[in-house]
Amino acid sequence: MLFGAALAACTPTVAVQAPKEPITINLNIKLDADVRVRLEEQAQEDIKKNPEIF
Repeated sequence: MLFGAALAACTPTVAVQAPKEPITINLNIKLDADVRVRLEEQAQEDIKKNPEIF
């Protein structure tokens, strides 16, 4: 019986704890190319509609 108690006292334990600091996920997505294409297309359309702007 003493052997069983000693064996139970040596079993490893796993503790799950929440982190003290919040988890941050950095999603730096570059949308520059898409925005630039849209702006260039819109600028070309505006210039065709109003060639006297420039």
